[in-house]
Amino acid sequence: MNTRNRNGPRWAAAGLAAAMMLAGCAAGPDYSRPAMDLPGAYKEAGPWKTARPGAIDSNLRWWEAYGDPALNRLVEAANAANQTIQQAQAQYRQARAVADAARAGFWPTLGVSASAGRARSNTGGVMAVSGSYAAAIDASWEPDLWGGVRRQVEASDASAQASEASLAAARLSIQAAVAQDYLQLRAVDREKDLYARTLDAYARTLKLTRSQYDAGVALRSDVAQAEAQLKTAQAQSIDLEAARSQLEHAIAILTGRAPAQFSLPPLPAGQPWMFQVPPTPTGLPSDLLERRPDIAAAERNVASANAGIGVARAAYFPALVLSASGGFGAASFAQWFDAPGRVWSLGALLAETVFDGGLRKARDAQAVAAFDASAAQYKQTVLGAFQEVEDNLSTLRVLDDEARAQDEAVAASRLSEQLALAQYRAGTTTFLTVAVAQALTLSNERTAVQLRGRQLVASVALVKAVGGGWSADALAAPDAQALAAAGQPPAANPSINKNE
Repeated sequence: MNTRNRNGPRWAAAGLAAAMMLAGCAAGPDYSRPAMDLPGAYKEAGPWKTARPGAIDSNLRWWEAYGDPALNRLVEAANAANQTIQQAQAQYRQARAVADAARAGFWPTLGVSASAGRARSNTGGVMAVSGSYAAAIDASWEPDLWGGVRRQVEASDASAQASEASLAAARLSIQAAVAQDYLQLRAVDREKDLYARTLDAYARTLKLTRSQYDAGVALRSDVAQAEAQLKTAQAQSIDLEAARSQLEHAIAILTGRAPAQFSLPPLPAGQPWMFQVPPTPTGLPSDLLERRPDIAAAERNVASANAGIGVARAAYFPALVLSASGGFGAASFAQWFDAPGRVWSLGALLAETVFDGGLRKARDAQAVAAFDASAAQYKQTVLGAFQEVEDNLSTLRVLDDEARAQDEAVAASRLSEQLALAQYRAGTTTFLTVAVAQALTLSNERTAVQLRGRQLVASVALVKAVGGGWSADALAAPDAQALAAAGQPPAANPSINKNE
């Protein structure tokens, strides 16, 4: 019995099984998200919040809650043309291309070659001219025995997901900037409208003072004081143009246009304040880990750095390269298909670095340090997110109380102004009393308008702080078909486990 022929398939099967077992291993540690000690609730839980806060819909166009078609158009324009968003989109495409390039390491490399030549030789004084023609197909493959390619793919996929989350963060940041600038600009419009009404009132007061002076019941100083009050208010009104122009220019840049190509008409005079602070559900602190794109990007960077450790440690193990080639070669095309013209080769190379002067150890230490830095950055990003939410919750709570008190101050100052004017007409008080009362009314009304603007800006900041309706579930998973073809399971969804 020919035992050699019987044992051959057994050894081949055993070798294949061993290779498959090795291929199931991957150098380096498996990834687990850095643990965070998360609070159960926010410190700032103001009474302004809705009684039943729920999750923000990931499809919500949150800026529409402010009820302004002009704001909706500006945000859409920024989404389409803002250069920061365009840059982030290009970086995301680049990261996806890097991930695709890393996944190519699972597959063998095929190449084709063809050559033709003529040569003259001198043998014993006999001159001869000969030709050579060859064509070949070459193949080589390095099996991923130690998981180095898998870790590289894992790192590249995580980096691509981080880039996608960074794109979402950039988009949310630009949207919030457009909304805040626009709402501040409308607050300036309301201030200008306030000054227009105030200037009319001051002009009437100046006319009254002049009448009182002509009647001999007022001093020339009263007329001068009324004129000074009117001119001062005019100067303050003009000064608002600078702030409005700067906000308009900022919105132009955010929407991808030059300031000369963009303008926003002011609100109609006398139009009541149309913006209200919409309720923003904040959820639990742990929800931020899923809803903040910057946190998701930081977490994916940690995953990429962890896979980088595996890439570095796979270099400690030997590399196996399998190669094969086949083709035709002869002195003429007619001889290609003859037996001597057909050529082929099979080979295997097993190589291991014996000494590298500590290079692999240094790269391993570098990868571990990169992971530690990424983990620290992730934790700092989470803490910074908590601070942003708490800051804006606190700001909205305080501004809500302040606005109510300021509204009462406005009502009281208006009554005081009316009484002072009535007394001045009756000649029972001086113009100084009127001037003080009018200045106080203007100051209180302007503060009230500014408070409304600050509330709106803070509400946008809170929407941004809680993620603006974005969800980590939106991150693109690695190409499942490509992974299946390479014998790899798809990566788990990168959304964060709130119980960790």
